[in-house]
Amino acid sequence: MHSFFVRLSPALLLLFFFNSNSVYSQNGKELPVLQAMQSELQRSMIELGKLPTPPYYLSYGVHDVRSTYIAASFGDLLTQNVSDRRILDVDLRVGSYEMDNTRAIRGVAFEMGQGTRGVLMPIGNDQRALRTIIWNSTDKAYKSASERLGKVLTNRQVKVREEDTSADLSHEKPHRFIQDPAPFQFDTVAWRERVKLLSGMFKNSPHIYTAEATFHAEYITKYFVNSEGTIIQSSEPIVKLFIICKTKSADGMSLPLYNSYSAYSESRLPTIGKLIADANDMIALSEKLRVAPLMETYSGPAILSGRSAGVFFHEIFGHRAEGHRQKDANSSQTFKAFLGKSILPDFISVVFDPTVSELRGEDIVGAYKFDDEGVPGQKVVAVENGVFKNFLQSRSPIEYFPVSNGHGRRQAGFKCVSRQSNLIVEASKTIPYDSLVASLRRECKKQGKEFGLLFEDIQGGFTFTGRTVPNAFNVLPLVVYKIFADGRPNELVRGVDLIGTPLTTFNNITAAADDMGIFNGVCGAESGGVPVSASSPSLLVSTIEVQKKQKSQAKLPILSNPSIETDGGAK
Repeated sequence: MHSFFVRLSPALLLLFFFNSNSVYSQNGKELPVLQAMQSELQRSMIELGKLPTPPYYLSYGVHDVRSTYIAASFGDLLTQNVSDRRILDVDLRVGSYEMDNTRAIRGVAFEMGQGTRGVLMPIGNDQRALRTIIWNSTDKAYKSASERLGKVLTNRQVKVREEDTSADLSHEKPHRFIQDPAPFQFDTVAWRERVKLLSGMFKNSPHIYTAEATFHAEYITKYFVNSEGTIIQSSEPIVKLFIICKTKSADGMSLPLYNSYSAYSESRLPTIGKLIADANDMIALSEKLRVAPLMETYSGPAILSGRSAGVFFHEIFGHRAEGHRQKDANSSQTFKAFLGKSILPDFISVVFDPTVSELRGEDIVGAYKFDDEGVPGQKVVAVENGVFKNFLQSRSPIEYFPVSNGHGRRQAGFKCVSRQSNLIVEASKTIPYDSLVASLRRECKKQGKEFGLLFEDIQGGFTFTGRTVPNAFNVLPLVVYKIFADGRPNELVRGVDLIGTPLTTFNNITAAADDMGIFNGVCGAESGGVPVSASSPSLLVSTIEVQKKQKSQAKLPILSNPSIETDGGAK
C-alpha cells in the first residue's frame, strides 16, 4: 500500500484546479473515476458560476463497494451473494458559507426531494458513461438547491431568530491523498464451510428455533473531490462474522444470543477453534436462559461489564455528543449547557479516536484516515476528568465550534452529519474486577438490597434526543445475573431492559475495573450505517433501573423439533 499526503497552498490550488483534468496515483497510474469526477466538477463550477445563483461549493463522493456475503442456517447454506456497486453522492450548495440551501426549514417536519443522493454509477472506467451520470446528477442537485434556497430565505423571515446562528459550512484546508488499493483476500470456500459448521452446531438442540452464522467481507474504495481543491482516494476493508441463536421460554419470551467479530482482515478474526468454543457456550447459555427466572422491575446497584459499558456509553453519551444535534431546534441538546462543566466522575474521560485501528491487540473498526467530507480524522477528547470539553464535528459548525474535527460520516447515499468513530472510555483510577464485585456487594448492604445486577452482555439499544419525548434511553441486555449481597452463587435472570436518563445515570458511576471490553458494530442513524467501536472498563453504578422486557404472547411450537429423535422414532 502506498500513500502520500500534501497540503496545497491557495496559489497552487488555483493553478491545479483550473489546469488539471488528470489525476494519477503515486506510481503514475491513471485514476479514471477521480478523473471523471474532477473534470465534471471543474466544468460545473465554471459554467454554473455564470448563472444568477451560482454554486459556491460542490463536492462529489463516490463509494465503490465490493461485498461478499455468506449465510448458513442449521448447517446448510442459506445464501451466498457477491456484489459490486458504485454510488455517487453530490453536495452542491448555493448561497454562502454563512447561509446556504442546506439550512433547516423550521416548522417543516419532513421534506421531499432534498437534492440528489445515492445515484448508481457504471462500475467500469468509461469516461463518457461516468461523466454523463455525474453531469445529470449535478444538474438535478443545482435545480433543487436553487429552489430550496428561496424557501430557506422565506422561512428565516417568518420565524423567530435561530438559537444557533452558526454558518452552514465550515472553511477547511484542502487535502490531497491517494491510497493505492491494497490486496483484500479471503477464502470464500473455507468461510462457506465454516458458517455451515458453526450454524450446524445448534441443530441438535431441541429448544433452539433460530441458528445462523454469517460471514460478510466488504472492501470500500472511497473517492472524494470538492471545489476547494481536495482530492482523496482511500480504502476501507472490513470482515464481519456473526453467530446468532434464539430460544423461547415457556411464557413465550424470545431469548436471542449474539456473538459478533469484526476485523480489517480475515487473519485477524478468531481461529475456528475459538469460534466453535464460543458456539458451544451459546448453546449451554441458551438452555439456561430458557428456564431462568423472570426478573422483576428493579432499582439498585449494578455492574456493567466492559462490553456492556461501551454500548451503554455509545447509546446514551455518544449520540448526544454529535455536534449537529446542537443545531437542531427540535433536539434536547443535553450537553450544550454543560460545556466546561462536570458530567461524569473526575476519574472518567471519554475520547473518540478514528486514528487508531487497534486496542489491546484487537481491531477496533471505527478507524479511517479521512471522513466523508474530506477532513482528516482526528482524536477528540469529549470528556476530560469528568468535564465535558468537545462535540463531534462535521463541516456543519455550531456555536463555539466553527470547524470540523473529522467526524462527518455517512453510508453511501446519505447526507453527512457528525457521527461517532472509536469511542474509548478511560479511567484514571481502577480496581481489580473482583474488588469491583466486592464493592457491589457492599453497596447492596448499604442500600438494604438483597442483590445487585451484573449486565454481562448487551445487544444494543436506542435513545431519545428530541424535545417532544422524555429524554431517556433504553438499552437491551442479553445476559444478566443477580449478584447476592451475602455471597451466594450468581443467578442468571431474564426479561429486563435497562432504562434511565443520561445525566442521572452518569452521576451514579462510582468505580471502574482495570479491564477493557471492546464492542465492534455498525451504528445506524440519520446518515445511514457506519462502522464504530465502543470500549470501556467494567463500571459500578450505584443506582440503575430496569423494566420488564416486551415479550411475545405466542406459545411454544406445538410439534417437537424434527431434527431431534422423538419417542415415536421420527427425525
